[in-house]
Amino acid sequence: MQLFIRHETIYRYSAPVTYTIQQLRLTPRAELHQHAISWQIKTAGQRHAYIDAYGNPSHTLTITGQHHEVAIIAEGVVELSTPYQGRITDPDTFSPLVFTVPTRLTEPVPAIMDFAQKHLPDSGKTSTAALLNLAAHIRGAVEYQTGATIVTTSASDALLLGRGVCQDHAHIMLACCHARGIPARYVSGYIDPESTGHADSHAWVDVWVEDADYSGWVSVDATHAVLMTDSYCRLAIGRDYDSAAPVRGVRRGGGLETLSVTVQVTPR
Repeated sequence: MQLFIRHETIYRYSAPVTYTIQQLRLTPRAELHQHAISWQIKTAGQRHAYIDAYGNPSHTLTITGQHHEVAIIAEGVVELSTPYQGRITDPDTFSPLVFTVPTRLTEPVPAIMDFAQKHLPDSGKTSTAALLNLAAHIRGAVEYQTGATIVTTSASDALLLGRGVCQDHAHIMLACCHARGIPARYVSGYIDPESTGHADSHAWVDVWVEDADYSGWVSVDATHAVLMTDSYCRLAIGRDYDSAAPVRGVRRGGGLETLSVTVQVTPR
């Protein structure tokens, strides 16, 4: 599978901005099941490339001088293959226990702990089958609804609301796994709309499983209750949205901000 991906992010401001700094995680990870055939990022200002703490290819973007707009365009072609049973077997540089620490967005409050105990019975370890069962229950408890939540909505708030988007489904699965002492990490990326009907940035979860024939990461899409296939392109991993967001930053000045994001994902 090859996907052409174009991700356009435009910030517009009602007053001049004098300084912008953005952290960009807009370059697909180099992993055994995916590699970028071509990829470029177009922006104004200066970009500094680096690898972040979780091994994600990243850039720091800085723009100085007055400006009323920041446009960031990432595009290219990525070749993908389906990992066997969703298994991510790339070598790790750190322990999976790094991904057992809850965050503000994935805190296992009592409602999360009750949900996890009901739908993820084993403590300290899990299986691929149990994760798919948990994903199905998350999907049943939180209806997919665009605009129901925002990027600062926590897992517990989305569960209470009963509505959310892929980010919320991912955060709930992370929180449930952490409540049961199971390593789990957030994944940001893209998905082929022909496989799901969604044509946008996407979020899902890697969880450390203990199957009879395998011990390691398995990638699960809680929004659709399926394992990751060659329809998914991975940008970044982290503890939650905050540590894997495609674009995050601050500015000086600017007044009111308007954000426009357009994502195109097309099979080739």
